[in-house]
Amino acid sequence: MKALLNVKELASALGVSVKSVQRAYRKQEIPVHWLCRTALFDLEEVRRAMARNGERRFDKIVMREDNGPGAPGGASRRRARGQSPRTVKRGRNFQPKTRRRP
Repeated sequence: MKALLNVKELASALGVSVKSVQRAYRKQEIPVHWLCRTALFDLEEVRRAMARNGERRFDKIVMREDNGPGAPGGASRRRARGQSPRTVKRGRNFQPKTRRRP
């Protein structure tokens, strides 16, 4: 009998996230066997299907780990401190009072 893997085990064997595995079997890119409501996978069948389909999604994820962070050219994806797109501070304490006092 073949050893079947669940979603978490397959994701760790391939080195990808659980969401990537779920997305792949929902798009029918990899074969899945159902036992009640549990998705089970044969690792060899999955690897053959990935090779046959020329699936590149998993290669990109693995390649990103080798090259460092995902931002191109080493640039950070976060906005530099002090460069906020909002020019007006919002909230009760920051807005000028508009009511006149008697």
